Amino acid sequence: MTPQPKFVLLSIFLLFSVLPTAWAEDAAEAEEETIEESGITDYIPMEPAFVTHVGSPGGKLTYLKAAVTLRASRQTTRTAVVAHMPRLRHEFVMLFGEQTDTDKLTTMEGQQTLREEAKSRINGVLEEQQTGEAITGVLFTEFVVQK
Repeated sequence: MTPQPKFVLLSIFLLFSVLPTAWAEDAAEAEEETIEESGITDYIPMEPAFVTHVGSPGGKLTYLKAAVTLRASRQTTRTAVVAHMPRLRHEFVMLFGEQTDTDKLTTMEGQQTLREEAKSRINGVLEEQQTGEAITGVLFTEFVVQK
């Protein structure tokens, strides 16, 4: 009969050691759902607009002017974006400078691809800086390719 009380005590101990973890996970999931359901959209402009040359080296000089706004779904994302704005602008300058197919930049598909790559790079920087934040989209509020 002595093994039963030990088993019961061990079971109770395990139950109480696991419950706080389960409650914490449920609370975290509920918080994420609340954020998603809150419908928060924060637009963060990256000013001034970007003006850079694009195209293949040695080719005809082509310029790109792009006004960029980042979209976030959490109010706390703005603080992280503003804190790392120089690095984020650098990422855009490098991304725009890598564009060699100027004809592709004038198509909707090309611009969509560029937006997705920009979003990926920005989120990569925010993750690298351990901000715990991410943007949900990149918007080109002005996009001009001059050949």
